[in-house]
Amino acid sequence: MIVDVDAALLERAQAGDVRAFEMLVVKYQRRIERLISRMVRDVDLVPDIAQETFIRAYKALPQFRGESAFYTWLYRIAVNTAKKTLGDLQRDPVITESALAARNDADETSAPEVEQSNGETPEAILASREIARTVNTAIDALPDDLRQAILLREIEGLSYEDIATAMSCPIGTVRSRIFRAREAIAQRLRPLLDTTKGQRW
Repeated sequence: MIVDVDAALLERAQAGDVRAFEMLVVKYQRRIERLISRMVRDVDLVPDIAQETFIRAYKALPQFRGESAFYTWLYRIAVNTAKKTLGDLQRDPVITESALAARNDADETSAPEVEQSNGETPEAILASREIARTVNTAIDALPDDLRQAILLREIEGLSYEDIATAMSCPIGTVRSRIFRAREAIAQRLRPLLDTTKGQRW
């Protein structure tokens, strides 16, 4: 028999067991912070937004009915919290030193580190890094709805059904957004990979 750990913890949390909710925070904190960091460039804001996300989720626990996975529900709260924070910053913009540093170091920090392994030449490593930078740049340039859809699918590994729930849209819209996102990314990658139109990453 497979035990749904999230469901068990949620049941205890909804009954007032704070420790059970803390265990869910520990389980999902890094994923939520990673998600937020793709939306917010100021690294100092990421922990604060993540904390606010979990506070909002805890307060909203009585409204959670289990109609979607807990992470899908939590994702929606994180996105809304990040959007609210960004909106507040636009009304009262404050650029911190860490935000400026993040922008200046974007090429270094956005691309995954590529370790040299046996048989990999320096040229191959450089090419891999360039591809990673290009993918990240392409994702960052996408409209919000396309970026969220592709990140949920390719980074978070959610199903189309869960993405539709998280983004409050029909599954057909999800498929369209992911297709368009992949096309946009492929367009930027073609010069590096020398692929033909119709082939995607």
